[in-house]
Amino acid sequence: MQRRNFLRTGLGSLASPLFGAAATRKPNFLVILADDMGYSDAGCYGGDVDTPNLDMLAKNGLRFTQMYSTARCGPSRSCILTGQYAQQTACDVMTPGNVPSWTRFIPEHLKPLGYRSYHSGKWHIRFRPIAGTGFDHSYALLDQDRFFTPRAHRLDDEPLPAVKPEDNFYATIAIADSSVKWLQRHHSEHPDDPFFHYLAFTSPHFPLHALPEDIDKYKDRFAEGWDVARQKRWQRMRKMGLVNCSLAKLDTEIWPSWNLASDDLIRRIGPGEVTRAVPWASLTQEQKNFQRTKMAIHAAMISRMDHEIGRVIAQLKAMNAFDDTVILFISDNGASAEQLIRADGHDPSAIPGSAKSHLCLGPGWSSSSNAPFRLHKSWVHEGGISSPLIAHWPNGIQAKNQLRHSPCHFVDILPTLVDLAGGKPGSALPQGASPLAGRSFAPAFPKDVTVPRDFLYFHHNNNRAIRVGDSKLVAIGKGGPWELYDLKTDRCEQKNLLEKQPAKAGDLAALWQKVEDGFVKTREASEPSGKVRM
Repeated sequence: MQRRNFLRTGLGSLASPLFGAAATRKPNFLVILADDMGYSDAGCYGGDVDTPNLDMLAKNGLRFTQMYSTARCGPSRSCILTGQYAQQTACDVMTPGNVPSWTRFIPEHLKPLGYRSYHSGKWHIRFRPIAGTGFDHSYALLDQDRFFTPRAHRLDDEPLPAVKPEDNFYATIAIADSSVKWLQRHHSEHPDDPFFHYLAFTSPHFPLHALPEDIDKYKDRFAEGWDVARQKRWQRMRKMGLVNCSLAKLDTEIWPSWNLASDDLIRRIGPGEVTRAVPWASLTQEQKNFQRTKMAIHAAMISRMDHEIGRVIAQLKAMNAFDDTVILFISDNGASAEQLIRADGHDPSAIPGSAKSHLCLGPGWSSSSNAPFRLHKSWVHEGGISSPLIAHWPNGIQAKNQLRHSPCHFVDILPTLVDLAGGKPGSALPQGASPLAGRSFAPAFPKDVTVPRDFLYFHHNNNRAIRVGDSKLVAIGKGGPWELYDLKTDRCEQKNLLEKQPAKAGDLAALWQKVEDGFVKTREASEPSGKVRM
């Protein structure tokens, strides 16, 4: 069976793409989410990975320089789909407490405005896509540890058979297959209705699994190592106007506490593994060879995702919907420094990137992918929470290849879509619900203006931060000391201003605690949702 045919039985055998769709009265929405992709991986963000389709969207649209995630998969998805901070709704699998009964998701906000909603790919919140959140159709990939043979995936909330090696399956292609099929079905059955499509890839999340032909393209590209790669990315980003800060130093003594112990990891992976973000020159030749291979697989995963995005774009063009579709591309958090072995384990004799291997990017290359910022996924320093945001909409965004510098957050996506659809953000919420935390960033489409807001809040894995204007207060771990930075000139977070501005730090710390306490109180006081869970 060919990789692209795996979902044909479930989704139906539809005719070739149809042409001549009637123009919709409202824009369509396509939100594309990458998984563990660094801020500077894509070419249009200064990276050294080939992403021609993303680059095309950026060239003909906008790049936002200060979009923020939550630093982790589940909370980020919760924020996208609800327009609320994850700590308000506890929708994601990582936030304890009740999910308030007033919680509403993007499909529920858009349905009164005439939209149909579709989902393809990763699903990492507590409710089922259709029965719990209101999507009309969904292909949900629940197994995030196997790109070639996932065991848990669902079609319209119903389990599908586990994939077998002979099925010739690859998750990134299958996710795009379902996306194309949903678009074809929408065009065939509901050509006069606008749509919202949530396309959530699992790439380039670990394990590093990629197709051999994609890996081969990058086999020699990263021989210079992560120090040189970070330097070159930073220089390109400064030239592009994406950043104006210096290049952060490598954090050699910070890594995820849940990683496998260094000795155990090297014993199980091999002597080429490296567990710290140390200078490239300090590695042995065997380590350098192995590490460049890992980055080649990471890049191959992103390139394949970009290629599949191109297929989805081609489908939009085939149904005459491309010009009136708002496309937003983001990543759920920064690149990951995690080094684990899960699922089927790791066979040291297996070809790197194949189904029997289980490799992770690690803190060295993660630091490069998140350049020029500090730290990684799960931390709320800039490297963990900074996401690319590409906005493309030919019939609505006249500016081409321009930057937008307004700070934004994933909670802003829902109100932006509702705003662009002609609705009033928050109007679908029932009485007694907390107001939407997000703000529409649509006003930044025609010109580079700042979206007004009181603060941006972060809290994950005891890592804490709050941003007001250009001032950011941030801390590592439970009880870790606060650090204060001026992000206008120091997004790389190298100059701690805490001692020079203790009053400002104290005010921000008090504000963070007030917001945190308020969210906890909201969860505790809310009636739990009765929606269908996973």
